[in-house]
Amino acid sequence: MSSLEIRNLNVEIDGTPILKDFSLSIPKGEVHALMGPNGTGKSTLAKALAGHEDYEITSGEVLLDGVNIIGMEPDEIARSGLFMAFQYPSEIPGVTIANFIRAALTARMEEGEKFNAPAYYKDLYEKMDLLEIDRGFTSRSVNEGFSGGEKKRCEILQMAMLKPSYAVLDETDSGLDIDALRVVAEGVNKMRGPELGALVITHYQRLLNYIVPDKVHVMHGGRIVRTGGPELAEELEEKGYDWLKEEATVGPA
Repeated sequence: MSSLEIRNLNVEIDGTPILKDFSLSIPKGEVHALMGPNGTGKSTLAKALAGHEDYEITSGEVLLDGVNIIGMEPDEIARSGLFMAFQYPSEIPGVTIANFIRAALTARMEEGEKFNAPAYYKDLYEKMDLLEIDRGFTSRSVNEGFSGGEKKRCEILQMAMLKPSYAVLDETDSGLDIDALRVVAEGVNKMRGPELGALVITHYQRLLNYIVPDKVHVMHGGRIVRTGGPELAEELEEKGYDWLKEEATVGPA
């Protein structure tokens, strides 16, 4: 089965271990949620998967449909089929969304392949209509002056256009009011299907009211300590995370 397979991943920042033998498998076609308190390594996982230079992978494997992406440059990882939606997307003044996505798609083309502009804009507008985004949005500079909700919708539009095999959404709900949260979640749900595996990283159960995951994983101390269905997120909302601290020393349930 096609999957994003993380095996015994160990990651350090400035010599401090953060992820400790972290393992997780996300089959294509499934949405998994990763939850846990602050400081447990959730965003470290996202940045390490994306190839961020500040995060040193000391051991382990990350297999994208059987291909180990550890050691690849970030652009190579992206071209291999992994999309990363960051908690705090960067502003790119002077670069419109339409040109930014076009450049990303062009970078994925085979040598000698020609860019089809009419087909590109047809696909772009179809995706914008699907995600209920005003077409004037594409003439704005990437994330410049955007609200939190607009930044996250821009990320989902990029995901829709790039058609990755796997997506990691790092705290997509961060800074969103309830209306923006609902809009972003609906966009993610419209992208769900057999050709996409997704990992949704979040602190709170509220996002999972809208993006109902196939599985929920809970991190503590740099590793997964419990896995369950959507009901696990509801249990965490009720009890918090303290009851899982003991399980962090014994491994996954």
